[in-house]
Amino acid sequence: MSAEMHWPQEATLCEVGLRDGLQNEKTILTIEQKLRLLDAVTASGVRVIEVGSFTHPKAVPQMADTDALCRAMKKLDGVEYRALVPNLKGVQRAYDAGLAKAKLTVSASEAHCLANFKSTPVKMVEGFADCAEFAAKKGMTLSGAVSTAFGCPFQGKVPIGQVENVVEGFLKLGITELSLSDTAGMAHPRQVYELGVRMIEKHPQVRWVMHFHDTRGMALANIVMALQAGVRVFDGAFAGLGGCPFAPGATGNVATEDVIHMLHEMGINSGIDLLKAIETARLAAGFVGRTLAKKWQ
Repeated sequence: MSAEMHWPQEATLCEVGLRDGLQNEKTILTIEQKLRLLDAVTASGVRVIEVGSFTHPKAVPQMADTDALCRAMKKLDGVEYRALVPNLKGVQRAYDAGLAKAKLTVSASEAHCLANFKSTPVKMVEGFADCAEFAAKKGMTLSGAVSTAFGCPFQGKVPIGQVENVVEGFLKLGITELSLSDTAGMAHPRQVYELGVRMIEKHPQVRWVMHFHDTRGMALANIVMALQAGVRVFDGAFAGLGGCPFAPGATGNVATEDVIHMLHEMGINSGIDLLKAIETARLAAGFVGRTLAKKWQ
């Protein structure tokens, strides 16, 4: 007899297209174009949005105007706006730009960390203590992301122990919203289910998020298994844009509109209007010179 599957009534989607979607595109959008995308995202019903990152403009020129974007955008009640930050300076910039939430990220892969940051994952997360102190004083919320949690282009398989080391480091800082990120698109459904179950059982106090790239066409299957594991929050990018500039071979994120469609067909409410999400994807694809997936044309 097969085990009964339990499906949630609803799931939450975070739109990361403005950050993870655009950061790997050759076309650099204007603030006006980003504001149009942001308005389209909120109009579709998305209530969690990653608007950009406070990184060095030479490293990620597509995000050089995040400060100005945050000051220019209209904030709607009930919508969570956040940005990715690499360090204390990034947290301070996010605060000065009017954001109440920032996300820190550390790679679980030793090889990835050493190659890109010349540090180990444990040392990197320990180095965020000043970020946590600043956020606490200013009333900001911090979340954390464990990148390369399912595999690394430098290292290959990433032992679960390396993932847990980063998770425990974030927890020591008082950060209890954590994303397990498939940075290189190497995850497979069984791996996602087993890691999800393990993390939820070990750390039930954490609000778990999963972030998938569709490098090998398994992102939707991975989300299905993450739902079975108990995860209820996922990232997506309009039109499936993006990739990681620091992870060779990483292709775009799972498309927000694909996730919405799948969830709704499964009877799981996302609170997002699919037709409006497709219009957002069409707008984004036009801005960067891409062709929208045939199924949504």
